[in-house]
Amino acid sequence: MPRAPRAAVKPIIPASAPTESWGRVDDDGTVSVREGDGWRVVGQYPDGTPAEALAYFERKFGDLASEVTLLEVRHRRGGASASDLRAAAALVREKLTDAMAVGDLASLNARVEALDAELVAASATESAAAREAVEQAVAHRTSLVERAEAMAARDPKSVQWKQATADMTSLFDQWQAHQQNGPRLPKSTAQQLWKRFRDARATVDKHRREFYASLDETHKTARDRKTRLVERAEALAPRGEDGIAAYRDLLDEWKTSGRAGKKVDDALWARFKAAGDALYGARAEREQADTEASKEKIDARRALLVEAAAVNDEKDIAKARQLLTAIQRRWDEIGRIFPREAERALDDDLRRIEQALHTREQTDWKRNNPETKARANDMTRQLNDAIDKLQAELDAARAAGDKRAEAEASEALAARKAWLSALGG
Repeated sequence: MPRAPRAAVKPIIPASAPTESWGRVDDDGTVSVREGDGWRVVGQYPDGTPAEALAYFERKFGDLASEVTLLEVRHRRGGASASDLRAAAALVREKLTDAMAVGDLASLNARVEALDAELVAASATESAAAREAVEQAVAHRTSLVERAEAMAARDPKSVQWKQATADMTSLFDQWQAHQQNGPRLPKSTAQQLWKRFRDARATVDKHRREFYASLDETHKTARDRKTRLVERAEALAPRGEDGIAAYRDLLDEWKTSGRAGKKVDDALWARFKAAGDALYGARAEREQADTEASKEKIDARRALLVEAAAVNDEKDIAKARQLLTAIQRRWDEIGRIFPREAERALDDDLRRIEQALHTREQTDWKRNNPETKARANDMTRQLNDAIDKLQAELDAARAAGDKRAEAEASEALAARKAWLSALGG
């Protein structure tokens, strides 16, 4: 019980002195608070004036009133749990019971009761919201579990493991974030969901390890095969251009050797390609040398083509053939030309001259073939005989004045003469 400094002791004012309506001070310093129609002693304050005594206990009342007001403000502003506020209100209610304070305690009690009634309704709303939040949380975690189980059920051979690993990590991060920030789930439900998630995650991890173990073995096999191919390709270097055919065979084997992992594949391929480039480089150097050496040959063949133009101008087919044969012999003596495209173009020009002469020779042969000429002479004799006969018939028809017979004989005679003319007779 606080006491005033003894140096400040003042006489106690009698109970009949004027006091606040909610409290009174007896002569011995006993302080009482009015409750209903009666008074309840709340304490003593013997070493001060009645005003000081009342002020002391009124301050206690003010403290209680402040606590009630604070609860009301927290409720109005929102953000505080109604359940927590009810618990705080219950503590204030206990303090108000037989409170050692002077003031309208009944009014404070009424405010607390009114606040508690509001908090009861708010608690019910909060409970419903909490249940809904828990249901949503269960649904969310269940969806995470189902996605994890779906990943665990996939054929490991068909999974893109880099993406799958990232997806599972994302699911686990979501699980942890929801566990930390979401509502608390019932223990049995939380444990059941976590067991499912953990098992699915473990299965995915097991499949991933098995996949990469198998992949490592596959990569090792491919690496060994490709390393041997590289060594064989590099061993072809002394053969130069002659090694290209063997290199192509090695390239076919390379294509069926499988993957050895990107970095290893890239490094081995760089060596393998360099070995091939050396062989093809030797060919390119040889072709370049051949091309340089072919410049004079190209000029020589072009000169022969100019000479060959006289073949078409020569009327005598035999002489034309002799001229072309001589040109062909000199053509072949010049030798191969590089690049091949230039050689083909020159050969095509000469071939057109050869074809033109061949066509002339075929036509001449058909015209001068003894068998053909014999058949033509026999036909000529037959036509001449027919013409002589028709001429006689025409003369006889004219002499007889037979116009019809004359017309028929004249028409037949003209036809036979036309045939004879076509045969060159």
